[in-house]
Amino acid sequence: MPLITVSMYPGRTQEQKDEYAKAITKSAVEILKTKENHVIVIFEDNPKENWFLAGNQL
Repeated sequence: MPLITVSMYPGRTQEQKDEYAKAITKSAVEILKTKENHVIVIFEDNPKENWFLAGNQL
């Protein structure tokens, strides 16, 4: 059962998240040969100040 976590900045609409979750699910079904009802997508909205790359805040 694939569990896919998407971390991103806050600000996306529920409609955008719904559309993205459907696209991710479709890809997981095609690539991983799993069933649609086995794919879990979790969105984590994290403020920009919590993101760092190579020790530097983005």
